[in-house]
Amino acid sequence: MTIHTSHENQSNTSEGCGSGSCGCQSVDAAAIAIASINGIALQAPGESVDHETLRERAYSELLRQEAVRLGHLPPHTGLMAPTLLAEQQDIVDRMLETEVVSPQPTQEEAKRYYEAHQAQFTVGQERLVRHILFAVTPGVNVQALAQRAEAALLELSHKDVAPERFAQLAGELSNCPTGAQGGALGWLTPNDCAPEFAKELFYLQESSQGTGLRPRLVHTRFGFHLVDVLDVNLGHLPDFETLKAQIASRLQWQSRATALGQYMRRLVGLAHVTGIELDGDASSLVQ
Repeated sequence: MTIHTSHENQSNTSEGCGSGSCGCQSVDAAAIAIASINGIALQAPGESVDHETLRERAYSELLRQEAVRLGHLPPHTGLMAPTLLAEQQDIVDRMLETEVVSPQPTQEEAKRYYEAHQAQFTVGQERLVRHILFAVTPGVNVQALAQRAEAALLELSHKDVAPERFAQLAGELSNCPTGAQGGALGWLTPNDCAPEFAKELFYLQESSQGTGLRPRLVHTRFGFHLVDVLDVNLGHLPDFETLKAQIASRLQWQSRATALGQYMRRLVGLAHVTGIELDGDASSLVQ
């Protein structure tokens, strides 16, 4: 990096409450860290910026400064990171096309990916499912909630349990409106589920094709689920020739994201970064 700009912070003091019995003290606003890249601020003094926005600004500024270093953009004389104009962003994008090299996937690589991820490419697959949800809500004792869910699972796993007991417990315990219908979710496809739920129902080799009560709780962003699969439609797997263009595109995107991540980690490592932690994960920059 060639831009190393420093500047003095103006003194801007906020007084405490003035009570001698209070523990609050005067706060020097200059002591509040402002995120910067090589001395170029990413936020105005006193500006509150969420982490994701600050992260995007940091990666954008890293790339702008690299474009300056390579002679693609003129130096910036201000102390605040500029917003790139459309033509300047085009220059940065062309720089990335040149600087970030990612190999094209071979047909052999695409074939191996197809063989290893057949469940993801299967179309028409469905599961007839019912569940009991123990919802994780603000203030809930998660450990106690998990114990109640485990106790219900243990009861339903007993070999002598009555067939109607699942529906009864769904009505008594489930935090999902489907509890009133015995927990019935109907026929589900992978797109109908939260990703972690879909993984359990469709993508785990040991459980995706079987029916019956799942022997463990299924954890999702909503809480703990007891899941019973009543029927399975396995769908069909298109042949490799039908999917090879789609797979090649996916592998190319993954390769591009990996190469861009490595490139950004190099820029982060060379820069003086303050006020924000960067790990080089800039996959959102992949077009």
